[in-house]
Amino acid sequence: MTTDTQKDDQTEGPVIADGVDDEPVEHNRRIFEGTAYYLIAGFSAFYALFHMAALNGWSIKGWTGIDIPLLPVFPMETWNFRIVHIAGALILGFLLYSARAFPDTDKGGKHPLDLVAWAAMLPALYACWTAIGFANQIAGGVMWNGIDEGIRTAETLHYGYPLIAATIIGIVIGWMRPRVRGSIAPADILLGVCGVGVAIYLITIFGTLMRNSTGTPFAPIGMSLAAVAGTMLIMELTRRVAGMALIIIAGVFLVYVFVGDLLPGFLNAPDIAWQRFFSQVYTDAGILGPTTAVSSTYIILFIIFAAFLQASKVGDYFVNFAFAAAGRARGGPAKVAIFASGLMGMINGTSAGNVVATGSLTIPLMKRVGYKPTTSGAVEAAASTGGQIMPPIMGAGAFIMAEITGIPYTDIAIAAIIPAILYFVSIYFMVDFEAAKLGMRGMREDELPKFRDMARRVFLFLPIIILIGALFMGYSVIRAGTLATASAAVVSWFTPYRMGIRSVTKAFELAGIMSIQIIAVCACAGIIVGVISLTGVGARFSSVLLNIAEANQLLALFFAMCIAILLGMGMPTTAAYAVAASVVAPGLVQLGIPMLTAHFFVFYFAVVSAITPPVALASYAAAGISGANPMATSVASFKIGISAFIVPFMFFYNSAILMDGTWFEVTRAGATAVFGVFMLSSGVQGWWVGDRAAWPIRIMLIVVALFMIEGGLVSDLIGVGGAIALYFIAQMTRPKVAAS
Repeated sequence: MTTDTQKDDQTEGPVIADGVDDEPVEHNRRIFEGTAYYLIAGFSAFYALFHMAALNGWSIKGWTGIDIPLLPVFPMETWNFRIVHIAGALILGFLLYSARAFPDTDKGGKHPLDLVAWAAMLPALYACWTAIGFANQIAGGVMWNGIDEGIRTAETLHYGYPLIAATIIGIVIGWMRPRVRGSIAPADILLGVCGVGVAIYLITIFGTLMRNSTGTPFAPIGMSLAAVAGTMLIMELTRRVAGMALIIIAGVFLVYVFVGDLLPGFLNAPDIAWQRFFSQVYTDAGILGPTTAVSSTYIILFIIFAAFLQASKVGDYFVNFAFAAAGRARGGPAKVAIFASGLMGMINGTSAGNVVATGSLTIPLMKRVGYKPTTSGAVEAAASTGGQIMPPIMGAGAFIMAEITGIPYTDIAIAAIIPAILYFVSIYFMVDFEAAKLGMRGMREDELPKFRDMARRVFLFLPIIILIGALFMGYSVIRAGTLATASAAVVSWFTPYRMGIRSVTKAFELAGIMSIQIIAVCACAGIIVGVISLTGVGARFSSVLLNIAEANQLLALFFAMCIAILLGMGMPTTAAYAVAASVVAPGLVQLGIPMLTAHFFVFYFAVVSAITPPVALASYAAAGISGANPMATSVASFKIGISAFIVPFMFFYNSAILMDGTWFEVTRAGATAVFGVFMLSSGVQGWWVGDRAAWPIRIMLIVVALFMIEGGLVSDLIGVGGAIALYFIAQMTRPKVAAS
């Protein structure tokens, strides 16, 4: 990143955003050179290209009318496609990410544990070979089931035990072996082979009638053993790429499966044998369910789209455009952060990742114009988090919501418009009032790109415009995303960063790497979803929510909010929403709340868990850049993003906020809500009518804001009247300036 004033051949002004599109490298990410780099890059690019080809209909008939298959393996059955999707991510993930962060000085050379890992490769390969043998036997007419003792023995001794032993050895050695950043550890190659072993067996078994036997005594024992190994591999990769938070939550849910029958009250669950549970968890009731369905289709498609935007340097342009448009305003860099992070965050898919991408530029600039380090980090964290609720992409949350609820994606994107406006308008008011209190200036003309130069390249917004236009013209999400991706390559030809074969290949390589975290997280979230569906704890939670609602519906909503935030703490947005949607949303629907409103309610709180103390991933990432205290930054982020904790209650009481109503009702609800968040921001920041506000006025501003936000005609009139009264009170109590 740079903030110098050097020129380039695109603008006459200084380069403000340079490198926003650069790919961040994590502390445990390997960096390859030479042959190893080309092998990994090739596999990564092929992995992303495979998905793009598969998602676009197996042939080019949909585009030309001529039925020419793209690859001989297509079409793939849905479950098999998802199994390959996860297996590819496991292989690529273990090759790229070490079990622990690399030290400053790599510890190279041979190590005895490498020999153990290579030795453990034998049982792993034996398990793969055995699984292929099972496929040949089934193809030869052998009736495969979980009752035949010979089959059980063969699956246990010759497949399951070797595979699980090799998996455990690989995970343990990965932790113990000293790390070398530029080379692949044998233990991680071993784990990749184990992932292949899981995939071969499951594709073999699920390709027969055995799919219908999951959860019954007829399910082959190998199905459960493969799922045990697969679950361990998914959780280990998730730990490497997303940290311990999701692993701890998934671990608690897994333990609950086997101790639930010992727990009292609504937590009591039926006694479930491990064979039955694991024979079902690696199906569409769990790991292969809604979360993986979305990650293998919409999410990876838009990751490819984001990679093409990176390769064509469109992300740099988004940030430069925001600087040119808002940099001159007081506290300009903070307002730039709002616009830039909203644009980048909706595509990025993770709040913390977006903080790192744009915050490394905007946070130092905010500090330079006078914001405190804590405030600088908080603004970026709140703005980046808001990107997850910004239509049309919404970071991938909209796609998971569409998959779970069955509501058309376009309906979800339209419903998200006013809530997103309210959130970003609120943050804008917050930073503007903070800048006013501190007497800040904007950035100087010579510090900014020239707006006319940015306007001349406004065509770089075309990929986003084409995406939105295609969606509302009735194209499928897959087709619209593919068109937008292709348009990103086309518009690059009108810039210095023209995408040729090499750039396109690099974009697919980046997409494969960028997809690993989200795929692992979605698969791990699928484990939790599987536990919830197989134990019935979600239904019992719904009954508790109904009991609370009998006493007070608002209390039930508050309780649901707390659970959604608690489940989301420390987790990426997609996983947080997937879990909350399984636990909380069904109870809200049973309360009589419309499906869309209920899911938006839990989605919002799953998103804002990223800025909610005490575990706020986005705030902690911002604090690492700003140098401020992480907890103080998370508290400040919570304050700046306070409207996001109120907006869900707004659309519960007034569905017009979600575009449910006449145009007049929707327009009035949006306008009064915007005025309400303005009053709320004034009260929270203590700035009213161009001056600092005393505590009594601040409290009254918040009360008046709540009346405006409620959305009823009477409450709106009360709010407007209160605002007028507070205006005159502020004018009358303002100290008189002595005449000169």
